[in-house]
Amino acid sequence: MTVVIGFEGSANKIGIGIIRDGEVLSNPRRTYITPPGQGFLPSETARHHRAVVLTVLQEALQQAGLTPADIDCVAYTKGPGMGAPLLTLALVARTVAQLWGRPLVGVNHCIGHVEMGRLITQAHNPTVLYVSGGNTQVIAYSERRYRIFGETIDIAVGNCLDRFARVIKISNDPSPGYNIEQMAKRGSRYVELPYTVKGMDVSFSGILSFIEETLFSMLVEITERAMAHCGSQEVLIVGGVGCNLRLQEMMGVMCKERGAKLFATDERFCIDNGAMIAQAGWEMFRSGQVTELHDSWITQRYRTDEVEVTWRD
Repeated sequence: MTVVIGFEGSANKIGIGIIRDGEVLSNPRRTYITPPGQGFLPSETARHHRAVVLTVLQEALQQAGLTPADIDCVAYTKGPGMGAPLLTLALVARTVAQLWGRPLVGVNHCIGHVEMGRLITQAHNPTVLYVSGGNTQVIAYSERRYRIFGETIDIAVGNCLDRFARVIKISNDPSPGYNIEQMAKRGSRYVELPYTVKGMDVSFSGILSFIEETLFSMLVEITERAMAHCGSQEVLIVGGVGCNLRLQEMMGVMCKERGAKLFATDERFCIDNGAMIAQAGWEMFRSGQVTELHDSWITQRYRTDEVEVTWRD
């Protein structure tokens, strides 16, 4: 059996998870929460991660009932993400790998979400909608690459929701998007907003008022187009925004009309976490990929389709 520990810290969440052959052994996480109306700055977020990383590491090992000697590989988020938080966790992962004498694997954050979603839902070969604070992409696998069929041409959907929350002083605890969703459930009036789909891409920068219905309709539309192009009958929603129940409901209606199946996870696995990095690292390590120490840098702009997917046919 192969045991991989994963370090994630690309934004305001720090997580360390341990995977053993598809089984999640532990997955503790901490979130840096700022006051309402404020976002999180890279330097302050990195300071938060440095303050708690050793505690989270100890929790991950204790919850899994393992010691460093039981770990076969150390995985970390190489990118994309915020520079200072990424660097903090990369340095910790590099240090741990050297202290424990274990190989290191740098993981693309987006692929971590996809592989975690595939593991938890057992979706076979889905069209993937990846929606988070920093990314919005429609993805399908083909010829050893996760191909991007469509994406945002300006800001990510999660970033749009976060900015909206800051404007009207919605609490950041536990997350702006969650609190927007709860408020939207109490609403009864739909306000017309710009609906900007450009081919397979979307634009969110002009929408910072009543949010959810318009944003999610655009995402459902481009996901359906990708499904039609690929002949896919499965949709997998991943990323922090992916736990939004209204988005899942709207996507579910589209899938039902097409005779397709929807897969989604809850906040344990759709929000940034260490286990998703461990799972992608497990796949990479088992297929022979290892990151040499001199190559273990971070890449803030690390696209999903740059990675050769050596672990899938």
